[in-house]
Amino acid sequence: MASDDVVITPYRDGPLLVRGPFKLADQDGNVIEIGRKTVALCRCGKSRTRPFCDGTHQLIRFRAPSGPEDGRRAGSADRARFARD
Repeated sequence: MASDDVVITPYRDGPLLVRGPFKLADQDGNVIEIGRKTVALCRCGKSRTRPFCDGTHQLIRFRAPSGPEDGRRAGSADRARFARD
């Protein structure tokens, strides 16, 4: 990995860990100051410091894989739509 590469790693049942030089902005384009090169971003939606992870995922027993999820777990209407695409 080059020193200017950004790597985002989703941790199983945990946050997205972002490593490398990056800029974080809110939906209005305002830069969110972070002051470091590695940041854990919340995936469970329950952190009190969103968009950053505060470890709440452990308390609420958040579950998510570290890899892509399989779309076959979606409802039958979703499966039919995926089959047509």
